[in-house]
Amino acid sequence: MECTVSWTGAASTRSGMGFIAETGSGHVLAMDGAPDERNPANGGQNLAPRPMEALLAGTGGCTAYDVVLILKRGRHDVRGCSVKLTAERAEVEPKVFTKINMHFTVTGKGLPETAVERAIAMSHEKYCSASIMLGKTAEITTSFELHEA
Repeated sequence: MECTVSWTGAASTRSGMGFIAETGSGHVLAMDGAPDERNPANGGQNLAPRPMEALLAGTGGCTAYDVVLILKRGRHDVRGCSVKLTAERAEVEPKVFTKINMHFTVTGKGLPETAVERAIAMSHEKYCSASIMLGKTAEITTSFELHEA
């Protein structure tokens, strides 16, 4: 797996904190920093997610992918899955994630609550490399709600 991240300010005024990530699979992801009112040249323009937001979003994608795949492989009629991640970061550098809650909303037809609970646990404990990696610095908790389709 590979990814090239390039600073977009380098081509113009050497200001701003925008970056473009080009993934090995041929996709592009824009990232930007927060504006810095005291020194605008050192801040972003708020044109894209922050890098840590992208990390959190990637973790959500990783675990939601697992949950859907596990339910489908169990021949369950899953129709929708979303996960809201709420994170806290350390107050001093490096400002790692210290707490992350993943709240899943799963929709399906006749989905057993135990199957959803098991799929989330399997992702959290075995399959989601992103959340397992973040679990080295953050306390990760999960919750879910189940909706009938």
